[in-house]
Amino acid sequence: MSEIKSEPVAPTFPIKEVRDQFPALGRSYRDKPVAYLDGPGGSQACKGAIDAVATYMERGGANLHGQFPTSHETEAVLDEARAAVADLLGGKKEEVAFGPNMTSLTFSISRALSRNWKPGDEIVLTEMDHNANVDPWLAVASDRGLIVRWIPVDAERLTLDLSDLDSIITSRTKLVAVGAASNAIGAVNDVAAVSAVAKSKGALVYVDAVHAVPHFFVDREALGIDVVSCSAYKFFGPHVGMTCIRQDLFEEMKPYKVAPAPDEIPDCLETGTQNHEALGGVVAAVEFIASLGTGETRRARIESGYQAIEAWENSLAESVRSRVRDLPKVTLFDPHTEHKTPTFGLDVKGASPTEVCKWMVEEHSIFVADGHFYAVRLGDRTGVNEKGGWVRAGLAPYTSAAEADHFVDALEEYVNR
Repeated sequence: MSEIKSEPVAPTFPIKEVRDQFPALGRSYRDKPVAYLDGPGGSQACKGAIDAVATYMERGGANLHGQFPTSHETEAVLDEARAAVADLLGGKKEEVAFGPNMTSLTFSISRALSRNWKPGDEIVLTEMDHNANVDPWLAVASDRGLIVRWIPVDAERLTLDLSDLDSIITSRTKLVAVGAASNAIGAVNDVAAVSAVAKSKGALVYVDAVHAVPHFFVDREALGIDVVSCSAYKFFGPHVGMTCIRQDLFEEMKPYKVAPAPDEIPDCLETGTQNHEALGGVVAAVEFIASLGTGETRRARIESGYQAIEAWENSLAESVRSRVRDLPKVTLFDPHTEHKTPTFGLDVKGASPTEVCKWMVEEHSIFVADGHFYAVRLGDRTGVNEKGGWVRAGLAPYTSAAEADHFVDALEEYVNR
């Protein structure tokens, strides 16, 4: 077994204090401590988020617009959650709306935005994206008679091929939908470059930041995008989705809703009663990220916190990648991008992804996942779908150097059996 071990280049990162904030890390399986490397499918929740959900429910919940304390408190939680997400994504709180998850919100937004689109209008999607940022747009394309164009994947470099972007996006393009980062292989897409071309043609830009927000700073204004959506259960909070929509665009949208529901933003997009107890958990998850940084404002602390997260995760990820590349029978789908998340899509020659994942958990209590992870077109382009998809492992701010090493040691043991 290899003796090469991780040497983190971010020794000042408070990993013990961070891990102490995640109660789930105390779990064992088969008398071994669990290593949660399944974060790309959903992170563990920080204690602040858990406590916020419990506190809301223990104190008594209520719906909005009541003339009593619990209703007023719910409205305050909602307002605070909007402000926290605005700081997280770079918008204003009146631009923030919540829903069950990013997928449901994207379906709602796609229907609202496309109401006035005409047959022959165009939309642009990518072969890299999770289907949550593909299928809602394909559905409205079918309904409205739209032309769908695709930004292809360079299957060798494992990046989006932007070389023909100026002809893919045309004057007839109504919207470009692109993911900030790949949930399957960790590639970080050049959203700013895509957005610049889209804006030059008068198109809207919709960004799926679900896999990005757990790992790096997302700035809606700096990226030049109109809508950015994500989900708190990927960044240390509860299951709730959120979107931040440029105000002038939001005010023009006509979401499908029940007649008595508010017409003003952002309430008009929030169909039905929201998951109020989860919204306090959203605030706590944002505050966890901010707690790792410094600055005069929460937005500044969030940006600084992400710098600390990236330094820690990248130090571990580089060690994992360098060791995995040397393993026989293992293919690492390593994107040729300067920026990538600590997410590893793997193929083990002669073994199904399901078999590998079962062995990992039963023998080493390491939780990693198998499948296409809804990045179906990317799986087709890379040829893994016919084999059952990838083995996927992902690091998080609470991942220790020992856990990262343990994963590679176990993978090495598996291929050398």
